[in-house]
Amino acid sequence: MITCVVGLGQIGFPVAKYIATKGCDVYGFDINPVAVDYGIQNGKFKATIQWSQIPKADIYIICVTTAQVNNRAELTAVFETAKKIAEKADMNTLVAIESTIFPGTSKKIFEEIFKGNVLLVHAPHRYWADQEDKYGVNQVRVIGGVNAKSLETGMRFYKEQLGIPMHTVSTVEVAEMCKIIENSHRYLQIAFAEDLKMMCSRIGMNFGELREAMNTKWNVDLPEARDGIGRHCLPKDIRYVTSLTPSILLSSAMDVDQKYREWLTKQKEEPT
Repeated sequence: MITCVVGLGQIGFPVAKYIATKGCDVYGFDINPVAVDYGIQNGKFKATIQWSQIPKADIYIICVTTAQVNNRAELTAVFETAKKIAEKADMNTLVAIESTIFPGTSKKIFEEIFKGNVLLVHAPHRYWADQEDKYGVNQVRVIGGVNAKSLETGMRFYKEQLGIPMHTVSTVEVAEMCKIIENSHRYLQIAFAEDLKMMCSRIGMNFGELREAMNTKWNVDLPEARDGIGRHCLPKDIRYVTSLTPSILLSSAMDVDQKYREWLTKQKEEPT
């Protein structure tokens, strides 16, 4: 079984490396020669920057980075990747999108680029590099298909071939929404911690001690409030959600994070 992983960054590299351990003939593709060289040297799979060198594969996995520009999703890389795959794919080809997208994207790609002539699923990653052993490639994942045959084929690949525990959903849109809502939920948790830390400062209470006390309750897991909500996924994905429909709660959380960053700056500037 030939599998091609497109995008060999923080997600694509471990995905390709994992699949290579499961008896698949894996090819990696990336436009960045550094990522390709790293994959060849450390991943035990073949990789190239030349799309023409990628043979026709049974399965294509899209792991390219998505972004957010002017509070709207920037999915150009996903669409351009799909166009490349369409050059090689046929009715029996499975295309799995693991990149973060928003509802409607998978079916748009399926209908407009592939003209309905592939099997297509969305299986958003939950990979967390900080705890790869626990939250790596092989963890419970959500999967949805553009149709029943796509979902059935995707489950055979992910669950049976790769041994990854998968949770199926009734529509591909649910899978698309699930990822960005998961990250929005985490954003809300951190924003609450930030707001609480500022409240504690105003009333002269130790936030760290309060947090420790709260987290002794079985259903409370208040995260730390550090330097603002950073990295790539959380700030991007919450804006994917609010670009779909207005949300007072999510918009308020983003306002809290901005005020918290300003508050931190003032704390650093004030003399001790």
